[in-house]
Amino acid sequence: MGQLTDILIIGGGINGAGIARDAAGRGLSVVLCEQGDLAGATSSASTKMVHGGLRYLEYYEFKLVREALAERERLLNIAPHLVTPLRLILPHIPAMRPAIMIRAGLWLYDHIGGHSSLPKSGSVKLQDCVEAANLQHTEGRAFVYSDGWSDDARLVVANAQDAKAHGADIHTRTKVISCTREGDHWLVTAKDGDGKTKTWRARAVINAAGPWVDVMDTCTGAKAVARMHLVKGSHIVLPKLFDGERGFLFQHDDRRVLFALPYQGEFTLFGTTDTPFTGDPYTAKLDDDERDYLLDAANHFFAGKISKKDIVWSYSGVRALFGDEDASASELSREYHLELSDQKNGAPVLTVLGGKITTFRALAEKAVDQIARCLGNAKPRWTSTMPLPGGDLPNGSLEAFGKLIQAQYPFLPDALRARLCRTYGTRLELILDKANSLDDLGQHFGGGLYAAELDYLKQHEWAKCAEDVLWRRTKLGLFMNAAERKALGQAF
Repeated sequence: MGQLTDILIIGGGINGAGIARDAAGRGLSVVLCEQGDLAGATSSASTKMVHGGLRYLEYYEFKLVREALAERERLLNIAPHLVTPLRLILPHIPAMRPAIMIRAGLWLYDHIGGHSSLPKSGSVKLQDCVEAANLQHTEGRAFVYSDGWSDDARLVVANAQDAKAHGADIHTRTKVISCTREGDHWLVTAKDGDGKTKTWRARAVINAAGPWVDVMDTCTGAKAVARMHLVKGSHIVLPKLFDGERGFLFQHDDRRVLFALPYQGEFTLFGTTDTPFTGDPYTAKLDDDERDYLLDAANHFFAGKISKKDIVWSYSGVRALFGDEDASASELSREYHLELSDQKNGAPVLTVLGGKITTFRALAEKAVDQIARCLGNAKPRWTSTMPLPGGDLPNGSLEAFGKLIQAQYPFLPDALRARLCRTYGTRLELILDKANSLDDLGQHFGGGLYAAELDYLKQHEWAKCAEDVLWRRTKLGLFMNAAERKALGQAF
């Protein structure tokens, strides 16, 4: 008959992992099934921003922006190793938007989310910004404002880790192949990567499959799924285009906005596109039209000729956005919707529609509220103040934690120490343990990846292949050559 669980979650992206954490922490038994790797699709393909969405103010999405800004502050507090402040420069183009409009929008952005620990917005001369030295136009004024940056895939893993710590069963490479409602429970069947069949009886199912939301279309109802629109967003990574620690938000001629962000110390992340998508989201990749659009835009803003030969890496993800058929891809709301089935039909199913990285915690909280009421669980909310794994830094300071690690492990090169602190927070000590030298960390695979870190990723973070490590758990694929990446693959 299968193991009985309170909730079975389909989807191991940010929403599924966040719901698993919240529910398990309230004492509910949880099983999560992800058909690929955690954050293996949409949730590792974002612009890496934890932000309110300044541009959404133009679409009067005040509720979304307010909640997102409040969540930005919470994430800065509960995951200070994974979510860090980022200052952004917005060059002013008078012909596109009047300065008074931007000032008003930024004032609202500073205040609509309630208390914020980040600096308020202001204005600067471009010629005074070290970051602007390589722009096509270095004269004139710009606005500066604050937002947050995050390692999106690691945020997913941290939620899954905390869910497991609270008793959840996390199954990666496990694809749900059938869900059958049998009175007061669901009979769920899945197949793992070895072809073995697993079966559970679940009192409730949560469908957080993102662009695969129609996995349960016979149960969720055609209307909800019909209002989902698949939109592909692509990014390119280029050799560093500018110095300094701030990023750019550009207003392009087509009125879309594009980010240029410092990335992994040696690169610039540039994007994103918004194009309608059909087909299997796993096949999404940068196409020629998107590549040309992004390169043309980069050349429009930055001096020097940037060509396709300069693209170090690209990635694409498919977002399932909720909205009207007539809306363009860029106009579709990033608001989320939770649809709970009529309980008169038997065991409930909750379908998660839309959403964004920044608001995952609030989405999860509301989703568990709804399911908990159905299941008779009244335990209180808890995730807004409890640190995510690795986030219990001294005084919430990544800098202070780095100094402690430097004193404890003085043999670590500065760049390696900084990366490990930023990636793992206080869980770093599970990797370094009693090491007294780099040799104690075992084989060096290249790019600063040692056997001790790889072992940790396998044992504690569900890493099953080289791609999981190189492009999701870390971004060390950017720093390793083909031979090193191949050798790493042989370690699995």
